[in-house]
Amino acid sequence: MNNSLTQMLINYAPLLVLFVVGWFFGSRHERQHLAQLKIAEKELGHIVVSTERFYVPKLAAHTEGELVLGSVVIAQDYFKMVIARVLSIFGKNLTTYETLLDRARREAAVRMRSQAQAKGYNHIYGLRFEVSNVNQLGSMVEAIAYGTAVHSCENSDKASIL
Repeated sequence: MNNSLTQMLINYAPLLVLFVVGWFFGSRHERQHLAQLKIAEKELGHIVVSTERFYVPKLAAHTEGELVLGSVVIAQDYFKMVIARVLSIFGKNLTTYETLLDRARREAAVRMRSQAQAKGYNHIYGLRFEVSNVNQLGSMVEAIAYGTAVHSCENSDKASIL
């Protein structure tokens, strides 16, 4: 009995160690990414973002709208993929994928706002998101945020937060 337990530990210990290491570094990276997103969203908060398609803010003189977009591909760590597979067997809510999609959408919006800021715009309207799986496992998603950027004369004290 003791010999079979030892043999089982020898066989499965590397798998268990890799699983724990993957969980640790994946969680750490996700927390760092969320903290960076929070900082970037705060820095770009002066850019007003609206999902209204036909709303046109009061434009500055000699200003035209321009398409701005942000795109990102984010991968899920394997630990969360295993948890999602187990939860999907029981029909549970896949919160691990929800956080992946949330991070992807937020990162795409930050990149879109950064592009608008680099071009001197302070207002984006008609915001739309597109999200799709990159691989069949669903462990990687691509998110694209796009909208029409303009230089507005309106008061930007009411900057929206995505």
